[in-house]
Parts: sequence; C-alpha cells; structure tokens
Amino acid sequence: MPRLYKAAYTYITPQLKKSDIDPAETRSYRPISNLPVVSKLLERLVSSRLLSYLKSADLMSPLQSAYRAGHSTEMAVTKVLVDILLALDRGDFAALTLLDLSAAYDAIDHPMLIRRLELLYGIRGLALSW
Repeated sequence: MPRLYKAAYTYITPQLKKSDIDPAETRSYRPISNLPVVSKLLERLVSSRLLSYLKSADLMSPLQSAYRAGHSTEMAVTKVLVDILLALDRGDFAALTLLDLSAAYDAIDHPMLIRRLELLYGIRGLALSW
C-alpha cells in the first residue's frame, strides 16, 4: 500500500487493549489512527479482490466465518453447538476447548505469514508487499 495512504493525518488515539489490564502501563495500549478515506476505500477493494481470489481458487476453508458475507459469529457458534449436541445424541463424548486469541495479532510471526501467503496461497508481487 502506498505510504501516503498509511499516514494518519490527524492524531493517534491510545486505546486500552483489554479492560482488565493495567492502564498505567504504556504497553497496555494500542495506537488507533485516523487514516485517509481513500485508504479505507482501497482496503475494501483489495479485501474484495483477495476474497474473490481465495474463493475462486478454492483456498478458503468452508468453516471460515470471518470476513465472509452471510457467515456471522452466531452461525459459527450455532454450528459448534449443533455438532456437540449431535455427538451427545449419538452417545459420543464431546469436549470443547476455547482459546483467547484476542491478542493473537501481536504474536504473529510476520516473515512466516508472508512466506505462507506466497507459497500456499500464490500471493506474489505488489499484493504480497502490501
């Protein structure tokens, strides 16, 4: 994405990452910036093209619910609940493990992500550099 579109023109607002962490610690905050409207439009266009590519190349899991029209959080939770109830009805054992991934973005290995986007999803060139 061009550097011009990444520049926050007004101000950066610190926002607490979680309500239960120490607000006196600087690292408890994430910066929220106001970006130019053009950058948001470009982001939507790129997102739409990327999702279209992932769908057409059959690279998106059918269980993927984020970033897909008609696939809400409620639908994902309902599917899990139905799967558990069906397993119990069959007399099977059902267990559910929940992970808190709210800070997962902060722990992403970006070089590995870039490599996976290139090798597994065929994203290259300018799109990959964005």
